[in-house]
Amino acid sequence: MKRKNWYLAAGTALTVIMTAWTVLGFFWTPYDPSARSSADKYALPSLAHPFGCDYMGRDIFSRALEGAGTTLTIAAAVLVIGFVFGLLIGALCGYYGGAADALIMRLCDAVSAFPSILLALVAIALLGRGKYNIIAALGVLFVPSFARLVRGEFLKQRDRDYVKSAKLMGVSDLRIIFVHILPNTWPVLLSGLTIGFNNAVLAEASMSYLGVGVSPTEPSLGYMLSESQAYLLKAPWFTAFPALVIILLILGVGLVGEGVRGELGVEP
Repeated sequence: MKRKNWYLAAGTALTVIMTAWTVLGFFWTPYDPSARSSADKYALPSLAHPFGCDYMGRDIFSRALEGAGTTLTIAAAVLVIGFVFGLLIGALCGYYGGAADALIMRLCDAVSAFPSILLALVAIALLGRGKYNIIAALGVLFVPSFARLVRGEFLKQRDRDYVKSAKLMGVSDLRIIFVHILPNTWPVLLSGLTIGFNNAVLAEASMSYLGVGVSPTEPSLGYMLSESQAYLLKAPWFTAFPALVIILLILGVGLVGEGVRGELGVEP
């Protein structure tokens, strides 16, 4: 098997497993993620508690299961917002160009010039913490990167012969944009989506780690890492397993993206 196909096969398998495991957390966890047990404080990983227990005796497996669902939900919502609005802006700017294109791209450059986490922290300070505020803040911050990616692809395609032929035939601009040009940009956009998803996962985990993410009462992988840092030497499994879940989520999607780029011949 070719290496690029190995990337795609391994990434798809890992992504399916992690997604199924995460979805399971929406419907079932072996223990109540918030239930405390003084008898199980710092319990080692075992058959009863596969990931062990934390400093409050809470089952880490259950918390990681539910926390992964929180992270996946936020990342997916952020990706949808960033991609949809970025696609619309980038497609229109790339196809029409002009002064509006120059102005919008300068605004995108201005937003991209600042660290996204810093801007997200400012937004959360204004809006308040919570799942939906994180989605709104990060979703808006992901728009410029997708807009620039889509615009670049449309600039490459808009002067191709098939676009000129469609214009001569009287095809409307919207049909040319979404029916003729857009399908030819999907190889690059698919690669951008995998990168965007991984960035969204890391952004949500980073914000929760810093204490400005979801509510502390709601399990989150990033918040679990933040809680565990004080017990790294006493209970290393408290840190290791939430970190492993984040790594596997990112690795699976990253391998899929690498495989897709290889299959479609897209330059990294």
